[in-house]
Amino acid sequence: MIPAIRGTHDILPAEVERWQRVESVSRRLFERYGYAEVRTPIIEREELFAKGTGETTDIVQKEMYAFTDKGGERITLRPEATPSLVRAFVEHNLEQAMATAKLYLFGPMFRYERPQKGRYRQFHQLDVEVFGVSDPAVDAEVIDLAWALVTELGIPGPELVINSVGCPVCRPAFGEALVASLGSDVSRLCADCQRRAATNPLRIFDCKVPEDQALIDALPHSVDYLCEACRVHFASVERHLDMYGIPYRVSHRLVRGLDYYTRTTFEILGTNLGAQNALLGGGRYDGLMKDLGGPDRVGIGFAAGLERLVLALPETAGRQVGPPDVFVTAIGEPARDVAFQLVRELRQAAIRADIDYEGRSVRAQMKRADRLAAPLVVIIGDEELSRGQVRVKDMRSGDQVDVARTEIVAFLRGRAAAANK
Repeated sequence: MIPAIRGTHDILPAEVERWQRVESVSRRLFERYGYAEVRTPIIEREELFAKGTGETTDIVQKEMYAFTDKGGERITLRPEATPSLVRAFVEHNLEQAMATAKLYLFGPMFRYERPQKGRYRQFHQLDVEVFGVSDPAVDAEVIDLAWALVTELGIPGPELVINSVGCPVCRPAFGEALVASLGSDVSRLCADCQRRAATNPLRIFDCKVPEDQALIDALPHSVDYLCEACRVHFASVERHLDMYGIPYRVSHRLVRGLDYYTRTTFEILGTNLGAQNALLGGGRYDGLMKDLGGPDRVGIGFAAGLERLVLALPETAGRQVGPPDVFVTAIGEPARDVAFQLVRELRQAAIRADIDYEGRSVRAQMKRADRLAAPLVVIIGDEELSRGQVRVKDMRSGDQVDVARTEIVAFLRGRAAAANK
């Protein structure tokens, strides 16, 4: 058997209900907050992510799945959703089509990195974006939505972490302060951090190398270098979060791993995911749309890995497909056609029904009904057909009753409703 590609995984029946719970809770929340769903292609032009995600990011430099197609064009499997949603917003003139451009997306993403628990080379994200609103109140709304998602899913012990990374006005001075603070110690950092110090000093905060952490913890804090506009913006975000009663802490280490972030950044961490404990994260990216060739419009959003959210769910959040309400057995060939017709009628009446497809003996069919834990079995044979009836057996009590064929659907609907109360 040819195995699955390393870094991919199958979502099997025992897991699917947990995924469905995350997706259904998310959709209900997003629509409650006024967000509309968008679906974009999984392939885009490579330059969309090189320009949008950032040439200096690990995603672009190390992790993108990029190739030349048969037409000679450079194509990338999307590693994240934000640039794709920005492109769709501009290309389809959603600014004119929507009163407020509040969008969300579900879908697979692709990054070539070392597979680990909750992180795969093909993974799945939900993504939320708001375009064209600069008021810090919308930053707080997006954070509130992210917090509501985690709490409504019942994920235990979430922690909200926020920061401000400034803007093009104040960030250069902060970058210079980082380099100056490191001084000759830059040579003690890992090779990646030495490269980042020369290309994008903020990326140093992304380092996970244990030996580098003491040096990084001693570096200056971005909030101490904010210009007046960024300082006022961040203070307003904090004020709104305080007003909503959402607990948070400010961390100078939080800069996020993408070049386009400005001002507000945030993450929600989980307590049961180990070292890689981020459930979701996002922030503001006010210059991204202009950088990609669109109008000068601001944006803010967040993304969450569905694998991470599913892992963090309480154990009771998912279950396998439950037993059928009814199992239909057939004795003899004439009864099989009637049995299949009845199963279809029951399913159309929203009754979970199953049947034996292999024409096995009555004993074998009853064993299968017992294995499936079906509470009721309908028995159809020549004798029942001649009287225009079917027999219903209660598998728990052993009681049996004959019901007219024309009344069996209503009878079983009543039994199923009573059992599910």
